Amino acid sequence: MEIQLYDTTLRDGAQQEGISLSVEDKLKITRRLDELGVHYIEGGTPGSNPKDVEYFQQVKALSLSNARIAAFGLTRRAHIDVEADDNIRALVAAGTPVVTLVGKSSDLHVQRVLETTLEENLAMIADSISFLKRQGRTVFFDAEHFFDGFKANPAYALQTLVAAREAGADCLVLCDTNGGALANEIRDMVVRVEQEVKASLGIHCHNDTDMAVANTLAAVMAGATHVQGTVNGYGERCGNANLLSLIANLNLKMGIPCVTSDQLAALTQVSHYVSEIVNIPPYSQQPYVGASSFSHKGGLHAAAVTKLEESYQHIAPQQVGNAKRVVVSELSGRGNIQYRLEELGLGGTVSRQQVGVLLERIKVQESKGFQYEGAEASFELMVRRSLEGYQPPFDMVDFMV
Repeated sequence: MEIQLYDTTLRDGAQQEGISLSVEDKLKITRRLDELGVHYIEGGTPGSNPKDVEYFQQVKALSLSNARIAAFGLTRRAHIDVEADDNIRALVAAGTPVVTLVGKSSDLHVQRVLETTLEENLAMIADSISFLKRQGRTVFFDAEHFFDGFKANPAYALQTLVAAREAGADCLVLCDTNGGALANEIRDMVVRVEQEVKASLGIHCHNDTDMAVANTLAAVMAGATHVQGTVNGYGERCGNANLLSLIANLNLKMGIPCVTSDQLAALTQVSHYVSEIVNIPPYSQQPYVGASSFSHKGGLHAAAVTKLEESYQHIAPQQVGNAKRVVVSELSGRGNIQYRLEELGLGGTVSRQQVGVLLERIKVQESKGFQYEGAEASFELMVRRSLEGYQPPFDMVDFMV
């Protein structure tokens, strides 16, 4: 099974509160995603702002090895000739090899949001896709609100997909736009679509119920081969499906090698790189790439992983560019202390009895309010002061506060 990875960090991810990307930021992220092995990078909406127009001009100068650039836009407006629609014109002018068109697949949205007829919406979808196909573009159709629309009116939701397929869409992307579906619903509806529409299917999930990654994988299991997401799960409201988690799960859990092993080992670096550009601190407990993803604090856990790493780790951290960590705290056991001593190169200089004394001292100090799990130098000082022959590196003469 071959999976196409489609990143929308530069468009959907940038809709997260607090994120604002310059053109240079977007170009940097584009290069990094290309190195990661992403197949499609959605650069933005050329009809919406001058910054995106400039990005599409400058990205043409990049020499990309893996990725194709996609421009994102709406189907034509109601009762407007497709050639006269400003958004469609902007998509053509962007000059990208791929265009992703978003159209309504929910009758509620057609009638209450677009305020047009169900028939006109089908024409808007068909006209826009067929026009862009005549321009020689690869066209993906994002069926917005598909799962909510399918629940309310399955016949019409399927009609929108058929209209897109017959107009020449290269992939029909089913969108859980409000992020409210559950994995069993996603699976059942994707199976139904595959049976009735007979087309290449994609999946685009939002994370409003904390189900975006699970829902995306459920869609893949049901037959979707085009996967959309964002780095670190950035996106509007609660975010999008985290593309890094998807890549790791597809490669390591489902046996679908959508990137190489070297690219997989760059996941943690990519996470931190993009995090720095968007100026949002990395989430330490983010699966696979977080600083705490393979950290061990409890004494029982630390003692076990020093003997057998897979006892409390579901993969080898190095596979995704991360590392095992053992932290020291009042919850530690002797194994935590011994592991940290080995890291400091002091394992052979501290006896088992001294390890026990250090452990008790840490517990007493933490009961007074000290914390050692994030203060590794303080722990090292405590150890060195306990060694025979210790001499302080300096003598305090005076200080002022």
